[in-house]
Amino acid sequence: MMEQRKSSFWDRAVRNLRSVWGKIGATDNYFLEASFSPELNEIDQRRLSEQMRACLEARGGEVSARSRAAALGHAYLALNETGRKNFLGVLASEFGSDTETVNKAISDLQIATNAENRMAAEKRLREALVSKRARLLTQFNALPEGVKFLVDMRAELIPWARYDPFLNTVECDLKALLTSWFDVGFLELKQITWKAPAALLEKLFGYEAVHEITGWDDLKNRLASDRRCFAFFHPRMPEEPLVFVWVALVEGMASNIHELLDKGAPDQDEKHADTAIFYSISNAQAGLSGITFGNFLIKRVVDNLSAELDGLKKFATLSPIPGFMPWLRSNLENNHLEFLTIEQQEKLKRASSKGSPKASLIHLLYDTKWVNNTETQSMLKPILLRLAVHYLANEKRNEGTALDSVAHFHLNNGARIEQLHWAADLSPKGIKQSAGIMLNYLYLLKDIEVNHESYRSGKAIMTSSDVRDLLKDQKPT
Repeated sequence: MMEQRKSSFWDRAVRNLRSVWGKIGATDNYFLEASFSPELNEIDQRRLSEQMRACLEARGGEVSARSRAAALGHAYLALNETGRKNFLGVLASEFGSDTETVNKAISDLQIATNAENRMAAEKRLREALVSKRARLLTQFNALPEGVKFLVDMRAELIPWARYDPFLNTVECDLKALLTSWFDVGFLELKQITWKAPAALLEKLFGYEAVHEITGWDDLKNRLASDRRCFAFFHPRMPEEPLVFVWVALVEGMASNIHELLDKGAPDQDEKHADTAIFYSISNAQAGLSGITFGNFLIKRVVDNLSAELDGLKKFATLSPIPGFMPWLRSNLENNHLEFLTIEQQEKLKRASSKGSPKASLIHLLYDTKWVNNTETQSMLKPILLRLAVHYLANEKRNEGTALDSVAHFHLNNGARIEQLHWAADLSPKGIKQSAGIMLNYLYLLKDIEVNHESYRSGKAIMTSSDVRDLLKDQKPT
């Protein structure tokens, strides 16, 4: 369902761009989109190259340049997937930096004899390193919804670029452009309410990446008086959220996502709330992947809520552990069970006829019927909680940061691991990614900077005493 919604959003965006750019019009019928084959064959690639060069030369002034850029966009949108790859291939192969100019600038820099000459040579080198395709792509910034066009182009380009070094050069140029345009200083924080335009509310269905919105009643519940939704917007994409966060205003720490999203639960009085729970944060634009501003969103929302509601004392999350089960399965396959105590390994042996602790745990976890068995749940609870804490606190990437992506996001923002909750998300997705376990990352405003510095320096991942106690049981074998 979600993939269908995303596909419909893409199709709608294409129709919208064609409509908007059609009003600009092309100044040269030679470049009408209908003149290119869908797969952009070799003859059409040569003609496309000519159009790109005409755009760079900007013959006829600014109006003509905008028309040519719009025609270029029309051509791209009319192509099939093979054609779009060939389009980007032309950008990659023919519109990079000029090698001769770059080498000359490097040579001038090397022989510069004084500060003035060196600064001039550095300036020429910087200018020479800007590729022709970067200058060409920049022209879309002047078109209505041109920035959105480039964001969507990069979304499609990213997976292709992983396996194609030529397309990777285009992706790098595009990322550099978007990074400069989407500086957090340009972004506007807005609260999305039930009174927002229907078109914007509909986009939330497709963009929500953590807890699927099941219908309009569900969406209305998430926008009730004791709930908040905040998003960052860019002035060049005023109707498109970039990243958004859902907040529940509650009393005490939330421990179960099903209770938090229960449509039948009565609305709470927001004035009595002492805790703001961030239970979902989603990047809405795949084309902005790797351009980070989600951490700024959390901080801005905390400031906003603190100013609105004096009674809020705590800011925390109710978060999944998306990498936990993949990590555990990998360790089980490699026979690594040193994270378990002797007592826990003995319990596993007795719980299954499979014999070894490893075989028993594999058997229990891969047969998801354990979720509906109270006795098996009771036996697995301390084992999986201990494994989850070990994974969160001790498993690191090569650079020393947390292996889990969500943990890295919040720990890097200065939060600490506060509390783990068993059976907090028993949806199929929750079971698959984290055995139903969720946790609270707590943002203590006075400790955020210290926690961030500790995490980034590799000294420690900050955890509460309750979390540390889960690892203080009997020493493993």
